[in-house]
Amino acid sequence: MSEQDFREIARNGLWRNNPGLVQLLGLCPLLGTSNSTVNALGLGLATMLVLACSNAAVSLVRGAVSEAIRLPAFVMIIAALTTCIELLMQAWTYELYQVLGIFIPLITTNCVILGRADGFAAKHDPARAAYDGLMMGLGFGTVLVLIGAIRELLGTGALFANMHLLFGPMAADWKLTLVHDYRGFLLAILPPGAFIVLGLLIAGKNRIDQIAAER
Repeated sequence: MSEQDFREIARNGLWRNNPGLVQLLGLCPLLGTSNSTVNALGLGLATMLVLACSNAAVSLVRGAVSEAIRLPAFVMIIAALTTCIELLMQAWTYELYQVLGIFIPLITTNCVILGRADGFAAKHDPARAAYDGLMMGLGFGTVLVLIGAIRELLGTGALFANMHLLFGPMAADWKLTLVHDYRGFLLAILPPGAFIVLGLLIAGKNRIDQIAAER
């Protein structure tokens, strides 16, 4: 595969065909866990790992799986990898695992992962499939973290609170209080706030694309 092909895959995953801003897939975890930066980052990293590994695994077995059992086989692969991520989080970031709750096992049913497995990984070589999963996961995670940071800032006036849940004791002092004596904006950290922030991000991306096309 040429370097240009890799650039095209990266461009699609991060911007042109971003799962959160263009495909609008996986909105349940995107909106349900994005009330803080640490929650969004934790789920984003987990989803990215499952996406990259599942794409590579699907590409490796695509020639040995018949059409009749193709989708069930892909779901089993994704479920197995999700279980591995879940066990790792229970072992190393248990408190964050408890906060994210049902959204970790629900990675198995994330439309982004199954869609990339069936639509891309099943038709391409393992290197390209893994890279596509990595870029799609990075694009999804970036949107997730961006929404989480905006909502946390608007809701609490601070950023990076409770980062020790993901990075351990060394991150205990990472919290940045940007607005002192802030009374909070409750709507930002409630579910409606997630829809509003996502809508603004989609509008911003569309405007940037429009300006670029006019140029």
